[in-house]
Amino acid sequence: PRSGTNMLRDILCSLPKINTWPCDEINYIWRHGNVRFPSDEIPAERAKESIRDYIRGQFEWVSRTYDANIVVEKTCANCLRVPFVERILPEARYIYIYRDGLDATGSAKLRWTANLDIPYLLEKVRFVPRLDLPYYAFRYLSARLYRLFSREKRLAFWGPKLRDMDYVLGAYSLNEVCAIQWQRCVDQADSALSAMPKGKVVRIKYEDFVSRPEDELTRLLEFLGYSASAHDIAEAVRGVSDKSLGKGRKTLGYEEVRRLEALVGDSLKRYGYL
Repeated sequence: PRSGTNMLRDILCSLPKINTWPCDEINYIWRHGNVRFPSDEIPAERAKESIRDYIRGQFEWVSRTYDANIVVEKTCANCLRVPFVERILPEARYIYIYRDGLDATGSAKLRWTANLDIPYLLEKVRFVPRLDLPYYAFRYLSARLYRLFSREKRLAFWGPKLRDMDYVLGAYSLNEVCAIQWQRCVDQADSALSAMPKGKVVRIKYEDFVSRPEDELTRLLEFLGYSASAHDIAEAVRGVSDKSLGKGRKTLGYEEVRRLEALVGDSLKRYGYL
């Protein structure tokens, strides 16, 4: 989360025959049939045939509705359940975009404390399975009520839900929670994706993409087997900016950065951010 997935999705979907859902994420669709599973770390064995058929049907709907040869999906919680996704979509290819964990932490904190965005919510509600609507309505209302009385003025939940989320929220500050979310997502995604056959996964460093967008998009499209002209590529990345580099760290401040580096330093080192 907060690592450029929206940016990358929008760039890809600006190209012909590539499209996605007309909303931000479809975690509601991914969790259908497992709506009461306690976290987003859904194991592969819970991808029962009926669930596979339902989710695949949603991808086919996008392909038919928008005449798309490639369907892009970027629900961040899938970082925690790659084997589950692979069981449902064995033909999928994976674009793994990652970012400095502390820049991502600073950005995620803003989402944990954000005000209600009605248009954003309504876009996503369209794709909530009807049988699951009462459950999500109750959860959403509870999260908003929690924010009214929270000392940190945060939501009860936001982003990928870890298996021990209740403990993490009780034991750590909000900045630490965001850093731990980032760490779990990159660690679990990297572990699962590293075990896949060559040609299934491409890795993109956010900092490289915003600094050299045309080169990085060209490399990505080659991975996808998609042909685009230099002009089309330049147009697709015209709005890309590197102005967010270092922004999260700056927002956190020097002392907080040092403290968070101690907490998630192993993962930061592995990706070259420490």
